Amino acid sequence: MEVLFWALTSLAFIIAEVITIQLVSIWFAAGAFITMIFAYFMHPGFIAELVIFIIASAVLLVVTYPLLKNWRHVKHVGTNSELEVGKTATVIETIDRDKGTGRVRSNGVDWAAISADGDSVITEGTIVTIVRVQGAKLFVTAKT
Repeated sequence: MEVLFWALTSLAFIIAEVITIQLVSIWFAAGAFITMIFAYFMHPGFIAELVIFIIASAVLLVVTYPLLKNWRHVKHVGTNSELEVGKTATVIETIDRDKGTGRVRSNGVDWAAISADGDSVITEGTIVTIVRVQGAKLFVTAKT
């Protein structure tokens, strides 16, 4: 009967792992499988089986987690806002907060632009530095 219990427990953890895809319960599934094998061949009591399950799961977690962590390492890809900040752009339409105008070109892409200095007007052709990105607008300051 204990063998069936551990087989079903292992199956339940495998199903949970398939549903979540987060490597949350795979160690418990393996621990339950190891406990099932012990229960089949050695017939220990339920308390001993529970101890075997806990130890097997913990050992598998400690041994394999660092390996999987390196394997699952995801390279961070910057978003547009992270890629544009600090770069320079050319003003292609005078930036004026009062009139609500202003466009810059950065890396061949036209962006709406706002002066980060407040009320200053930045004329067409000026080279600016991108300070911040908010939505589809760049906050810029005139490059000195």
